[in-house]
Amino acid sequence: MKGFVNCKVYVEGEGIVRRSLGFEKGKIAYIGEDPSGIEPLETLREDHVVVPGFIDEHIHGAAGCDAMDGSEEALSSIAKAIASEGTVGFLATTMTQSPENIGKAMSAVKDYKKHSHPEGAEVLGIHLEGPFISKKHVGAQPIEYVATPSVETFKTYNEMSGNAIKIVTMAPEEEGALELISYLSKNRIVASIGHTDATYKDITKALEHGAKNITHTFNAQKPLHHREIGTVGTALLTDALNCELICDTIHVSVPAIKLVIKNKPHDKLTLITDAMRAKHMPDGESELGGQLVIVKNGEARLVDGTLAGSVLKMNHAVKNIVTLCDVPFTDAIDFATVNPATTLGVNDRLGSIKTGKDASVAVISEKTFEIAMTVRNGNIVYKT
Repeated sequence: MKGFVNCKVYVEGEGIVRRSLGFEKGKIAYIGEDPSGIEPLETLREDHVVVPGFIDEHIHGAAGCDAMDGSEEALSSIAKAIASEGTVGFLATTMTQSPENIGKAMSAVKDYKKHSHPEGAEVLGIHLEGPFISKKHVGAQPIEYVATPSVETFKTYNEMSGNAIKIVTMAPEEEGALELISYLSKNRIVASIGHTDATYKDITKALEHGAKNITHTFNAQKPLHHREIGTVGTALLTDALNCELICDTIHVSVPAIKLVIKNKPHDKLTLITDAMRAKHMPDGESELGGQLVIVKNGEARLVDGTLAGSVLKMNHAVKNIVTLCDVPFTDAIDFATVNPATTLGVNDRLGSIKTGKDASVAVISEKTFEIAMTVRNGNIVYKT
């Protein structure tokens, strides 16, 4: 079997230990001290650590492509690009758009998952970001396509996707939202609170109906105030809510990142990139939902200055949270692996290194946080 010999591995339940790691039939078949029988994929440096592959539950695009392009080719380009970040699985994230354009994106994911696509990261499903959001907090989403939360509309989109929708970002204070949250919860789909003017009472009701997640905490949501703690305050206060966080230090400042880390249980913080098509591309003009985006110095903004997603790479998010926020290396890895895997219900096969789980791992430098190799189901999908 192939794998890695006598190297540092972040093993579930043990931490970072020196082990040999063997892959067979796409699964982790051996974790131990005996290197015999393992054909090394590569000899690793002393600063290299084999970690679980990252999972990005909120990413729109990369390499000039977007999930809203509605094509298998676009999804393949995104998948290959983000494998270079150590990412082995992601949710193709849509945005508030016309029903026709959303439907096209749904169908593309259905077709993609139907066909064999071993290249790059795995498309684990869809994050439907909108159109069921608040007009008060659209962010970079086109306001003209904001729609009232509807179970029937959702069912239509989910059917078009081949039942691939895993997360729905929505404003729980809008009419019809609680009914949709209940439906999602019963069908094991994550209702995520985002692009919202929700108060503490609104979110309390949403929790009672099954809401579980906060979309890009701090961004496009009602801020904290001492007389009404809003969406942000409720997210920080409520242990049951998993908080997504864009750790690029642009969407969220370093002190704000530290505030979330201090307030959330270890298993309720998830790193996301919320990246758009300009990631892995040079600075200049780009596009989001038909809107012109200017990318300069690592920031993607609409012409009016509104942040329009990010160009953040997942390994850089891990680096930022370790080097700028004093988070232990293994904690940061958890925020990008086992936590999103648990949210998505795929932690039986992804999110940690354990015998029997998918052989989907990344080799990352403890010093530079650069990715040397990404392996998906035992096959190399990226190598420097």
